[in-house]
Amino acid sequence: MDWVHLHLALNHLPVVGILFIFGLLVLGICRGSEELKRLSLQLCVALFVVAMVVKFSGEESAEILFSEPAAELSALIVAHENAADQAVTGGFLLFVIAGVGLYRSRKTRILPVWATIGCSVFAFLTLLLLARTANLGGQIAHPEIRERVEIREGIGTK
Repeated sequence: MDWVHLHLALNHLPVVGILFIFGLLVLGICRGSEELKRLSLQLCVALFVVAMVVKFSGEESAEILFSEPAAELSALIVAHENAADQAVTGGFLLFVIAGVGLYRSRKTRILPVWATIGCSVFAFLTLLLLARTANLGGQIAHPEIRERVEIREGIGTK
């Protein structure tokens, strides 16, 4: 297994994971369940670790793809990489808020309100950033997506 294969195998986890975590966090807030909110924050921390592996494998994949004659893909790769940097920044802020919130609640077992609200906001923002990153990444490997985007934006013809 090379870096490209690892990246393609793992890249769906952060996208699906953040969607699941956001839903679980909203459910925990609606039900007033400290257990669900705590689990959500713990999953935020774990998901960031997975996201870092995806990011690292993506950087290695980009080097491999840039070494091949794929000039038409280079703009897509750069756009995907820039979007991934933004998504990782959102994920890092989510990770920090979740980690500090969990640390602060270690004795009382009650999460600070700021941690729950902050994680809700950053989970939603990170979800949007990851969806954008995934869409751009999909265009690299799936020409059928690229063609539809080009047609919709008036770039190409069918």
